Amino acid sequence: MAEENLNEAEGNQADSNKNIGNYDASNIQALEGMEHVRMRPSMYIGDVGVRGLHHLVYEVVDNSIDEALAGHCDTIHVTIHKNNGIRVEDNGRGIPVDIHEKEGVSALQVVMTKIGAGGKFDKDSYKVSGGLHGVGVSCVNALSSHLKAEVHRNGKAYEQEYSRGKESYAVRETGTSDRNGTIVTFLPDEQIFETLIYTYETLANRMRELAFLNQGLTLTLVDERELLFDDEGKEQGFLNETFHSDAGLKDFVSYLDSNREALISEVIHVSGERNGVPVEVAMTYNTSFSENLFSYVNNINTYEGGTHLTGFRRGLTLTLKKYAESSGMLDKLKFDISADDFREGLTAVVSVKVAEPQFQGQTKTKLGNAEVSAPVSQAVSEMLEIYLEEHPGEAKIIVSKVILAAQARHAARKAREMVQRKTVMSGSGLPGKLADCSEKDPAVSELFLVEGDSAGGTAKQGRDRATQAIMPLRGKILNVEKAMQHKIFENEEIKNIYTALGVTLGTEEDERALNLTKLRYHKVVIMCDADVDGSHIETLILTFLFRHMKELIESGYVYIATPPLYLVKKGSRQMYAWNDDERDRYIEQFKGASGADSGIGVQRYKGLGEMNAEQLWDTTLNPENRTLRQVTIDNAAACDHVFSMLMGDEVPPRRAFIEENAKYANIDI
Repeated sequence: MAEENLNEAEGNQADSNKNIGNYDASNIQALEGMEHVRMRPSMYIGDVGVRGLHHLVYEVVDNSIDEALAGHCDTIHVTIHKNNGIRVEDNGRGIPVDIHEKEGVSALQVVMTKIGAGGKFDKDSYKVSGGLHGVGVSCVNALSSHLKAEVHRNGKAYEQEYSRGKESYAVRETGTSDRNGTIVTFLPDEQIFETLIYTYETLANRMRELAFLNQGLTLTLVDERELLFDDEGKEQGFLNETFHSDAGLKDFVSYLDSNREALISEVIHVSGERNGVPVEVAMTYNTSFSENLFSYVNNINTYEGGTHLTGFRRGLTLTLKKYAESSGMLDKLKFDISADDFREGLTAVVSVKVAEPQFQGQTKTKLGNAEVSAPVSQAVSEMLEIYLEEHPGEAKIIVSKVILAAQARHAARKAREMVQRKTVMSGSGLPGKLADCSEKDPAVSELFLVEGDSAGGTAKQGRDRATQAIMPLRGKILNVEKAMQHKIFENEEIKNIYTALGVTLGTEEDERALNLTKLRYHKVVIMCDADVDGSHIETLILTFLFRHMKELIESGYVYIATPPLYLVKKGSRQMYAWNDDERDRYIEQFKGASGADSGIGVQRYKGLGEMNAEQLWDTTLNPENRTLRQVTIDNAAACDHVFSMLMGDEVPPRRAFIEENAKYANIDI
């Protein structure tokens, strides 16, 4: 019996060896740090598209910001070179260049080529740091085809160059210097990134934000790709801006609310240390119906909030409610005030500095440090108590706004409940205009919000009925930027959007938050005409989604369709063009060797309805041919500023924006 078991075991081992095949130690890849970054770049910078490309700049700038936080830097220069290379220069202490005891090479080389190396892990060097994991500049090095680091320190200048994360030579002294600081110049690697073209406005928004968050710091941005000329055609240098704020978050809130009508005359502000946590808060009220809260930890935008935002809301609600009750202004109100009522029309920025931040949430941008909540709540309470006592007139205006918000919320509840009831019904409760898809898996289902019944009808004929749902929208939907909440839920088109999507309002954490648990589509595509009216409708829809369905955007579910602008034809040949350059190129191709343009026809599509069902499928609906632009929020504060300017009541800022950007617009004549 023992022999049989032994034979059986040997047979099993033989079978096991067959399954293992040649899998041994040679199959195990022991990647060095930089090689892993190049193989899995998205783990370190988010993605290899536009967002990841710009993230490289933020990582290098963050190193300079750390010097500013430590009190050793007050100026940072960022330059975009003609080849889309980036140069970041600061006047900090300069990265150390002496020999690192453990590594046996210059500390500069260690910082630039080793994951996890950097002064931010040494509490004596940096008490707080903007970077999360100490991988920043070394990751930038690994993902750059070329990088050069220059250090000015202790009266001398040093340099070292790298190629895809590997040093080209040892750190060398290049001469004397009468200044201190670090200069990093890098060129993103074409082998890694889908695009290498930087967007000036994206970088400018981040530099502006950093200037507000770091009072007294000066940041400059220069774009050597674009020359400026005066009215007489005389060259005025490169496109550039300087960002500086003497008032910090007070200036930030004023900037955010510059396109809104103020309810009170000043920005309420507090700055100082509470229980060892540096806290700064600035806030004001406007006449709008939206809440705009922005929170930061060590200059990192915590999009998902966290304990610091919880502390702010608690301090705000308790202090204002206590004042409102003691003033007697709530005596005639027949229902309770909600915490949300205190935040309608509120614009606020909360910034804290935390030595060891703990981030949670879907995108690791939610602060989890429990010890931060109480200091923020305390700071806000003290700030508001002093302000309300010293400004009784403004205090009465704020409480009156809160009461109006409560009354509007009460009115909105019925309208919202109507939407909720309709949404949770079976398929028969779906909007009549919705041509649904047969697929029930939201991961493969798409909803197209189409401008107009005509285009909607064409889209219904041309779509893939299995996975593509079509819902036409009549005319221009409500401008939610200027509407009270109950008016929004009473709007027929907006009610239909909620119902079609299957979403409801209210989560355990926030009664206003969008609940996506029953979302029916993971692609929500805005499809409008390629004309001025279409652009306006697209903006109205985006405003609604940003203000009331931001979770959809943050989850990556919102897209914009890009129908072609032209059809170029000659005989049986035809080509679709999405811009003027493509149109001109196809015309030249059709001319051929003779150069004759006779017989070439160009059709300009001003509306989706001008295409038949087959054309709409080929160009705009077919996943194999179409181009969808995903809507993302790279900078929530900048988005808030733009939407309030474009869709708010203030005309002068909107006029200035249109005049400044008119050269980029497609004008229909």
